[in-house]
Amino acid sequence: MTGMGKLINIGYGNVVHTDKVLAVVSPDSAPGKRLVQAARDDGRSIDATQGRKTKGLVVMDNGYVVLSALLPETIAGRFNESEASEKVLYKEGDDE
Repeated sequence: MTGMGKLINIGYGNVVHTDKVLAVVSPDSAPGKRLVQAARDDGRSIDATQGRKTKGLVVMDNGYVVLSALLPETIAGRFNESEASEKVLYKEGDDE
């Protein structure tokens, strides 16, 4: 199933490709704040908060950092739901 990544919602209609995500972290820690500042300074930040407070950071494999208004636990839960539904779809279509 590798390479069959999906798009998942990270809040307010914004989506990321599951195959491109390296980590989902909290912006409240000192390393999280440094990560956001470095990404902003380098032009590698994408604000997907729709003007709300940043509660989660999605670190992408190309070095971009996506700011989300959803908690990391919520985003991780959506990843897990996505993987579970993909496994079910794979098993259902396995007899072809």
